[in-house]
Formats: sequence, structure tokens, C-alpha cells
Amino acid sequence: MVMHNPYATYQNNSVTTSTPGELTLMLYNGCLKFIEQAKRAADLGQIEQKNTAVQKAQAIISELMITLDASFPVAKDMLVLYEFANSRLVDGNIKNDSKMFEEASEIITEFRDTWKQVIQLNRQKQYGNVSEI
Repeated sequence: MVMHNPYATYQNNSVTTSTPGELTLMLYNGCLKFIEQAKRAADLGQIEQKNTAVQKAQAIISELMITLDASFPVAKDMLVLYEFANSRLVDGNIKNDSKMFEEASEIITEFRDTWKQVIQLNRQKQYGNVSEI
């Protein structure tokens, strides 16, 4: 008999039933989670855990970079900021400097918060109300 993990089922369902905008929000939140893990690991001297968390955050940033829609002028500016955040992660990993992780986190947080507002405005336009995400 196979045991099912209700949390894993919930996570899978939330990904498969989410809109592209909600998936992007999930990516931002995941990236921030991994940057926070990297900061904690750096502060505790846990080099392997720090490196793993940084690599996961970088993978998400890379995905965000390749999915940018270049037809919008703002995409070029976003790409520069993603590249900067990524470089902060690399430097923070090499130098074991959690302040650099914080710089990356600030950029990703701005993107996440802006994206959240866009989703809320779209929902308001579509459904006539705003629900918290």
C-alpha cells in the first residue's frame, strides 16, 4: 500500500492549478526562501548548505531571466537587475558574505511585491474585487 503525503499532494495541486502569474509569484517566493537559507547557512559556517541554497536561488533567477518577454521595454531593465542579483549571490557564496545575499534578496523582494500587485490588479479588473495572495 502506497502512503500519500497530503502536503506533497497539496503542493503538486497548487502548482498544476495555478495561473502563469501565480507560478511566477511562487518562483519569487521560492528564490527568497533559498536566499534566506543561504544567509543562515553562511552565518553558521555551513558551507555545503549555503552553496546548495545559493544554487537553487540562482536556478530560479535563471528561469526568470529566460522567461522574460523581450517585447516589453522594461524586460531589458529587469534582466540587468536579475543579473546583478545573481552576481550578488555568486559573490556572497565565494566570500561567505550574507550582506551580499541581503542585496539579492532586496531586489527579488521588490520584484515579488510588484508582481503581487499586478496579480491583484488583474484580479480586480477581471472579477471586480481584490483578494489577498
